[in-house]
Order: sequence, then structure tokens, then C-alpha cells
Amino acid sequence: MELRTVRVAAIQATPVILDAEASVAKAVALLGEAAGQGAELAVLPETFVPLYPSNRWAKGASAFSGWDELWERLHANAVEVPGPLVDELAAAAERLGIHAVVGINERDGGSLYNAYLLLGPDGLVHKHRKLMPTQHERLFHGIGAGTDLEPVETRIGRIGGLICWENRMPLARWAVYQGGPQIWVAPTADDSDGWLASMRHIAIESGAYVVSAPQYIPGSAFPADFPVPIDADVVYGRGGAAIVEPTWGEVIAGPVYDAETVLVADCDLRAGLHAKRWFDAVGHYSRTDVLSPRN
Repeated sequence: MELRTVRVAAIQATPVILDAEASVAKAVALLGEAAGQGAELAVLPETFVPLYPSNRWAKGASAFSGWDELWERLHANAVEVPGPLVDELAAAAERLGIHAVVGINERDGGSLYNAYLLLGPDGLVHKHRKLMPTQHERLFHGIGAGTDLEPVETRIGRIGGLICWENRMPLARWAVYQGGPQIWVAPTADDSDGWLASMRHIAIESGAYVVSAPQYIPGSAFPADFPVPIDADVVYGRGGAAIVEPTWGEVIAGPVYDAETVLVADCDLRAGLHAKRWFDAVGHYSRTDVLSPRN
């Protein structure tokens, strides 16, 4: 494949909370904005459709009772794959000529999964379910099967990645690294300084550009009829969108906090090849002959 320059966008945005159709419509508009800036790949946050169940307000979900209305509304506004909302996103990707990563709550029967969709001009390319929900997320989301970790070859390069704290899992990263990703997508809800440090490390370790797309969730965005107490003056996710290059892990765009944004950067894929001349985690630097797990 030609090693060329790809313009990517990290989209930091607030969903239309608990409204799947409106959240998808907003995603389509944001993809149009990214495409208008020349982006060939745009990444939206974790569970953008229709809400991330943040520990900052969802701790009480550990109770058996009292959370039925939220569950019903979240389930009703989750995304079936395949389904009409996926078709809408795919049609937008085709119309705009863009690849898009969109975080969703995926509905499968009575269960929900934290997943991302990779869509392109030819439709749905790939779906990945989060391997291990974090802490309180386990009250909302099932665990992924791990059969969907392989990066995907596209006309703009090999795209792979993980969701939020999956990125902390060394063996999960290794599984993705083996497919030689050139662009690493990281939809997330983590707005900490430590998260940005992880993104810089993963760029170096993977030899790929990293596109980190966190959420921006002000309390004022929650609807008046939201079934769980919310403080409208609190920011429940401050963002921190960033794009990182693979040689020295330099942040080439962002981070941006406390606002919605479409952050754009040009990624010369030759840089990843140069980085792997120095350090190829699954190649000449792997030493699997002595470091393979013992049975």
C-alpha cells in the first residue's frame, strides 16, 4: 500500500442524550464538518449514541431497583447492528467519502454492549465490542468476545484500536499490534492527564498515529426529564481530544478541554514505518522466543 498523508479528525462532542436518532443526526452533521475540513477519517467518542453511563452520576445503578426507567430508555435508544441507524451513518460516510468511527451502545436482545463501528464509503467495515467494561460499566454493558481485534485494511491505511481502558490492557494492545495498524482509534470517556500519557505511549509502542476522541458532557446537556439526579452546573466529561504521532509520541493536535471541537491533523504514514525501524513491538523488538506466556 502507498504510504501517503491522511488527514484525520478527532471529534469531541456531546450526544443528544438518550435520543439515538438525534445523536446519529448530530454525528452525521459532525462528519460533514470534518469532511469539509478535508478529513478522510473521523473518530467520535465512546458510546456517543446515545450516552456514556458515567460513574460520576451512575454509581447507584448497582441497586436492583430504582433504575428501570433509565435502563428502558437507554435500551430503547441503543443501536442494533445491522439496523436503520447504522444505515444512516453508512449513507453519510458514502455521501461524504469519509471513513468514520462511531461509539455506540449496541443493543443485542436484552443486553447492551459498548462498541464502535468503523464505516466507510462502501458501508459498515467493522464492529468492535469492548472486551472488559470498567467498574460501574459492567452494570450496563456485557463483555466483548475478543474476535474483532484485527485492524482493518482500508484505502486510507490499516485502522485498528481499542475503546477507553481497553487501551491499558497489554495483551489486547498486542493483539491489535500484530495486525500492523497505521492509524489507532481510541474512542474514550477518560479526560485525565494519565489518559493522554497512555495515548502518547501507545503511539510510540504501536508505531501508529493515535486519534483520541473523548466526550464533552456538561450537566446542562442532560434533558429535564433525565431519570437520574444530575447537577446542571457540573461538567461530567471535560474532553481532551488529541492526535499523536508515532516517532516520539508528540501531540500534533490538541488536547482541547471544556468545549466541543473537530480537531484535525495530517498524518504522514511514512512516519510509522520510520518508527518501526527503531522499535517494532511485534517484530524485531518482540523477543517472543523468550517472552511468550508459559503454559
